[in-house]
Amino acid sequence: MHPNILVIFTDQWRGDCLSIEGHPVVETPFLDRWASGARRFTRAYSANPTCVPARASLMTGQRAETHGRVGYRDGVAWEYDTTLAGEFTKAGYRTHAIGKMHVYPERHPLGFESVELHDGYLHHARRNAADLAEIDDYVPWLRQVSGRADADYAEHGVDCNSTVARPWPGPEWQHPTNWTTQRAVEFLRTRERDRPFFLFASYHRPHPPYDPPAWAFEQYLAKEMPAPPVGEWSRTVWGRAGNPHDPASPYLELPPGRLHRTRAGYYGHMTHIDHQVNRLLEVALEEGADDTVVLFASDHGELMGDHHLFRKSLPYEGSARIPFILGGPGIEPGVDRRLTELRDVMPTLLEAAGLPVPASVEGRSVLSGPERELLHGEHVEHVMAEAGNVHWLTDGRRKYVWRSSDGLEQLFDLERDPYELDDQAGDPAPWRARLAGRLTGRPEGFVRDGELVPGRPVTPVLPRGWRP
Repeated sequence: MHPNILVIFTDQWRGDCLSIEGHPVVETPFLDRWASGARRFTRAYSANPTCVPARASLMTGQRAETHGRVGYRDGVAWEYDTTLAGEFTKAGYRTHAIGKMHVYPERHPLGFESVELHDGYLHHARRNAADLAEIDDYVPWLRQVSGRADADYAEHGVDCNSTVARPWPGPEWQHPTNWTTQRAVEFLRTRERDRPFFLFASYHRPHPPYDPPAWAFEQYLAKEMPAPPVGEWSRTVWGRAGNPHDPASPYLELPPGRLHRTRAGYYGHMTHIDHQVNRLLEVALEEGADDTVVLFASDHGELMGDHHLFRKSLPYEGSARIPFILGGPGIEPGVDRRLTELRDVMPTLLEAAGLPVPASVEGRSVLSGPERELLHGEHVEHVMAEAGNVHWLTDGRRKYVWRSSDGLEQLFDLERDPYELDDQAGDPAPWRARLAGRLTGRPEGFVRDGELVPGRPVTPVLPRGWRP
């Protein structure tokens, strides 16, 4: 009998933001309890840390340059023959997704038999939909339970990418986090019992808006918080991208009070999700799904003031490092320091289920695959336009960064300097050569005569038909 598979996926959850990781502020008691009996990967990364390219890697098991999404762009059709959910569906699993998918068209099932959708505030989708109910199943539910035909989760006005934080204005049970949990609970209680399930419970939070329930928000407003790490290089490297009058600016030197409030909103979301995940796991046990392999992960992190930076997409630890915790039958508990990334999810879960891994998959199963020596990440900047495509390499001990717009380089010693304060960790020349080897032949023309070439035009979606 194949085991059940439950993927608990969040949006914008930093890899260090679990109390079991030793975080000095955030409290995640229920995730900690579960993680203590699971396998926790402490060098897990989102190689392309924004929603669209990261989720493409998750769902295809491929590198960004293979699936073609090397940056963020909405409104581009998802056309993949082989997907994570599709393989489980073909194997006879009951496959269901709840919450955030962030695909296009928005109702694309991507191999799932059924989808209940809440992507959060997607500008492209909202601007092109005749009615929100067309693209969001949470909206008609909210309208029904609130008794208001015009109800909208965004009516509190807090921007979906900003640092502004405030409590959720409605009853907690109407929060999108609770809705996702409740729909997952209903699936577990009403599922077909004659075949295993693959359930993708995808929470939009802790992505902004920072609007957790009041109790969670106030819990962190009252806590002391250490200042975020800020390298002396930050203003020189990224300060030009900042707008002190824009709360959604990717570079902000926030006053301490405003920063504290932003962090309280972010951490409050995490503790709220922690409680809801506990409910989901308890119902799974109540419903006899104790033979379930569970993965907890995120599409990317959140810089949250590190180096005066916010949001994601950059290669620094706050943005690129993610939680990746795997538990269930046959999974040996412990801490695993191997380099891991999102394209490893598909082969790992297929192997855990005893299913074959398609030849198109480029990830490595963490259950039996060889150890990864080097990870290459990249992202075409859509917020910091002058950055071009920011590439990075890491072996888990050091990290090399190259900005394609101007050739800026950084090199960090992650073992000595885990907060990336000092970007003078050694000679970048060997790393430069390694990256040139990785980028040779790319359509952007990043390499000429074996050398990296800055200033080349870039696009977030590679030309159709191009293959590495």
